[in-house]
Amino acid sequence: MWANAWLAGKAAPDDVLDALSLWAPIQSVTAYDAVAAGHTGLPWPDVHDAGTVSLLQTLRAAVGRSTSAASGGPSTLRGTINVVLPVPGDVRGLFAGTQFERDALAAGEAVIVANPEDPTTAIGLVPEFSYSDVEETLEDDAATPELCALSWIVYSLPGAPVPDHYELGDAEYTLRSAVREAADALSTIGLGAASDIDNPRGLVEQLLESARQHRVPDHAPTRALRVLENAAHIDAIIAVSAGLSRLPGATGPQSSSEAQIATDALRPLTAVVRSARMAAVNAILDSAWPD
Repeated sequence: MWANAWLAGKAAPDDVLDALSLWAPIQSVTAYDAVAAGHTGLPWPDVHDAGTVSLLQTLRAAVGRSTSAASGGPSTLRGTINVVLPVPGDVRGLFAGTQFERDALAAGEAVIVANPEDPTTAIGLVPEFSYSDVEETLEDDAATPELCALSWIVYSLPGAPVPDHYELGDAEYTLRSAVREAADALSTIGLGAASDIDNPRGLVEQLLESARQHRVPDHAPTRALRVLENAAHIDAIIAVSAGLSRLPGATGPQSSSEAQIATDALRPLTAVVRSARMAAVNAILDSAWPD
């Protein structure tokens, strides 16, 4: 979202870098293949990680400079950055049989960047996360086993896929009932909770608070922000409920069947969360550009 805002002139390069820094203190970008390197200017064949600033250069090179903007006309860079959240059974927006598809599916997320005037130069970026070593953490109290590096792997694509349209209004309507279902499921799972897990809603709030550290560009529509917040709320409930239902002794024999029912009820909500997030992100990306 910040990279899109930067390309639209609604954010500075430092805004993009600041947004990335909240994910990990170290950032890098690497070309997966020679074609991707040629499209972006990344090193090849001697592959080595480039720094965060190179990521901005990579994006700028990938989208190119439209001829209309160069001649003083309106920019045609709108829609050049798109997000995909693939899951098994739904890999829309990806190219079948490619390494990009396999790695994006494994990560569960990817970014596609295209030049609107030359779709053959489209690239895909898949995030790769690295965490600090747990054993080193135990030896050094100052260290924490948290995300310590974020690498973006850049793949060449055979073309620019047509992004799916997600209706924001429909997503918000679906989320309203999903919130109630998720809350009911969480209450059911928490019925037989052990004494040291007596506040599952508090765990949900902790997850939400962590997510709120990440800012969204100012141009984002209020409705899209509301959908993102509600989707994050449901996602947090799903995560906490899944964790509680797996804890030994968290549910007694009498409530185990209720916990299973609640877990089954939550499973379809992951698709609702995914669609809602896609709709909200697409609305925010689109809002950066003039009508």
